[in-house]
Amino acid sequence: MKESLSERNREDLTAYRLSRASETLQEADYISRGGYYNAAVNRLYYAVYYAASALLIKAKIEASTHKGVLNQLGLQYISKGILDVKYGTIYSRLFQARQAGDYEDFIYCDKTMYEDFRPMAEQFIEKMKILIKQIQ
Repeated sequence: MKESLSERNREDLTAYRLSRASETLQEADYISRGGYYNAAVNRLYYAVYYAASALLIKAKIEASTHKGVLNQLGLQYISKGILDVKYGTIYSRLFQARQAGDYEDFIYCDKTMYEDFRPMAEQFIEKMKILIKQIQ
């Protein structure tokens, strides 16, 4: 977000990203039913990414990369005790799984991995929604 957003645009973008997080979580469920676990884990990661970026947008915190989102969560929320470290771990683990599944050869996400990550992703999204509501 290099450009400055009006308050209305910031609200709209935050709501859009939260909507994308929920929709992408549903996409993950749909894809997993077909047995495409690399793609399903990819969607879980993006669901978490959209929720985290919504929080940062609402809080007027800049992050221009996926790792930047994780770094800002760490600096602005985890290190200050606002957000439990487990949420940084969830984001980081999903990011790593997505990277491996998308870019490395002979790396496969499986049903067990998906089933482990799925509730974590949902919990992460719900926590981001709570934090967003607390921002004035």
